[in-house]
Amino acid sequence: MVSELVAGGNLPLPGGELTLRVPGPYDLSVLVTGDDGKVAGDADFVFYNQPSASGARLAGDALTVDPARLRPGATRVTVVVSPADPGTALGRLPAPTLSVSGGGRLVARFTPPRPTHETVLLLAEVYRRGAGWKLRALGHGYADGLAGVARDFGIEVAEEEPTTQTTPSAAPDGLAGLLSSVRSRAGAPPVALDARLTGAARAHAASMAARGSLGVEAADGTSVYQRATAAGYAYLSIAEHLVSGPRTPAEFLDYCLGDERNRRPLRDPTVTDAGIAHVVDARSGDVYWTALWASPFTPSGLERTAAEVVALTNTERARAGLRPLSGEVRLTAAAQAHSADMIARDFYAHTAPDGSEPWHRAAAAGCPHRGIGENIACGQRSPAEVVEGWMNSPGHRANILKPEFTDIGIGFAGGGRAGTYWTQLFGSA
Repeated sequence: MVSELVAGGNLPLPGGELTLRVPGPYDLSVLVTGDDGKVAGDADFVFYNQPSASGARLAGDALTVDPARLRPGATRVTVVVSPADPGTALGRLPAPTLSVSGGGRLVARFTPPRPTHETVLLLAEVYRRGAGWKLRALGHGYADGLAGVARDFGIEVAEEEPTTQTTPSAAPDGLAGLLSSVRSRAGAPPVALDARLTGAARAHAASMAARGSLGVEAADGTSVYQRATAAGYAYLSIAEHLVSGPRTPAEFLDYCLGDERNRRPLRDPTVTDAGIAHVVDARSGDVYWTALWASPFTPSGLERTAAEVVALTNTERARAGLRPLSGEVRLTAAAQAHSADMIARDFYAHTAPDGSEPWHRAAAAGCPHRGIGENIACGQRSPAEVVEGWMNSPGHRANILKPEFTDIGIGFAGGGRAGTYWTQLFGSA
């Protein structure tokens, strides 16, 4: 029987050599790592220019993996897919389908949600569990190509800056110095004016000027957050200023400093990057500004964010005299997959477009829990804000304070229409 996996799902694999195949206009790449998720060296990155490593071999659309022959210390083989034509976006191609064979039979298939702005997908991983090996379906996207994947897995990649990218010098005259002064007075480090965020800000300001009105979404429904991720900036946190009226950078910053809510991103020490642009409405002469304040996505940053949500959740349980919840890796995988899926398929609901419910996703991820509960949220900009929102909602609060729950997994993804998507997945024994 062939297992049809969903993102986050896993299953045991037969012993011996495995064949993983992704037909279509794609290139396969492979990263061989230990439990820390890092390669031991460049030889662990298998791709079209280096098609083999110990225990892993690429040939066309097929990858052969022999777990017994992997290098010492290797416990994970991550399969990466990218367009065969580097100039083609994944969103313009059919969703890739992975088939996995072993022991002389087809054992699993996985088709991730259709990509949007991503240029590379982490499709699946073969990983050791005890004495055996298992397959986990992933479907995680990157917008900055194989270089971004390689860096996250510990490979040093040197690239030239794209000649078409907007440069930081394109920011409004004098803005960098004014902004540096504001942050210095607040005790916050300087921010870098990021070319990708600046390009996204300029496009959004132009859209608002064309409409003659402010808004997070353009006339075609594209949000300012989608512009940032489409430009290749994957973020862990983001805030925006959408303003019309100020004529100069000094006037714009004065407006942003006018109240506590608007001041917060300018003074936030966790913000490392910014993009700021203005466009004049030729009909009215009004000036439309967009500023984006962000910190980039990193796997370690995601872990810290999830851990903070768990800690805040357990603080609420302690106040109610309840035992704390334990973080659980399978619940986490299912929760993370759901947050990413809500962005990828542009929905916000407990029921996914394919009809799957929280308990289906938990079961597909291998969770053994008999009871499952789920909280979701979108738009909140911090763990504190999202937990506070859940506690102020009776239904979500009931899940957080349910005595029977013992375990928890947290998912977070940045992008989409709302900017941030959060999932809490609870389990009881």
